[in-house]
Amino acid sequence: MSLDKALERLNAAAAALERAGRRRVERDRRGGDLPVELALAQDDRARLAVELDGALARVATLEAVTGDVDERLAAALTRVEAVLTGERGG
Repeated sequence: MSLDKALERLNAAAAALERAGRRRVERDRRGGDLPVELALAQDDRARLAVELDGALARVATLEAVTGDVDERLAAALTRVEAVLTGERGG
């Protein structure tokens, strides 16, 4: 094997080692962010749970109001029909 070929292989191996080292450093750096990301996700989950509870409470209130309005409209319609029927008959 010639000296030039051996130097090329050595340079290629050194470059591969350098790339692997950079990947490892980057992976370790990102791994250090995992606890922070987990804490942020838990905060988001808690916030979304509170928002969901609020939304469900509003839905329950709206359903109650809708039921009340429906009953009042039915009663009003019954009275209007009674008035109209009374006017026709009288």
